[in-house]
Amino acid sequence: MGATLVHAATVLVLGDSLSAGFGLRAEQAWPAHLQRKLDALPGKHTVINASVSGETTAGGRARLPQAMAAHAPDVVVIELGANDGLRGLPVQLMRENLLAMVDVAEAGGARVVLVGMRLPPNYGPVYTRLFQNTFAEVAKARDLAFVPFLLDGFAEDRRLFQADGVHPTAEAQPQILETVWPALKPLLPTAVSRR
Repeated sequence: MGATLVHAATVLVLGDSLSAGFGLRAEQAWPAHLQRKLDALPGKHTVINASVSGETTAGGRARLPQAMAAHAPDVVVIELGANDGLRGLPVQLMRENLLAMVDVAEAGGARVVLVGMRLPPNYGPVYTRLFQNTFAEVAKARDLAFVPFLLDGFAEDRRLFQADGVHPTAEAQPQILETVWPALKPLLPTAVSRR
């Protein structure tokens, strides 16, 4: 009997500064923690961190086709929208961009994890509600794996944020991975996801 063949997974993280590891060394950002987690599993898995600080959904939409062609990922984690919200950009435009990215990823044979964000209350209750709901609506419309809030569990803990009060510290990165992992794990090849 031969050894069981384990498919090697490629995970593409398309995000903004929260996934790029703004203010941190590359190996401290949560996608690097993801790589180390996958390294402990059967097979040789690759995490491509294609995140760019300051990126909007429009920027991600423009970059994704090239990233898909270059890396042919099995899974695409879309963590974009925070900068749209902080700039007060139209929520409908953000929705269209997210849907377009899902279409591109799925057309390229990848499964998608959509990561949601929330805005500070000073943006007004109507806009903040529309913004937050958009992620859940897109995930439901396309039946996507969904992480409601990237910073779940520590968003109010100022000790886990850098001096700017916006970007998480190195100590917070493993917690971010633990928030993303339950949605991501089932999309990995079966031999990996069962462990």
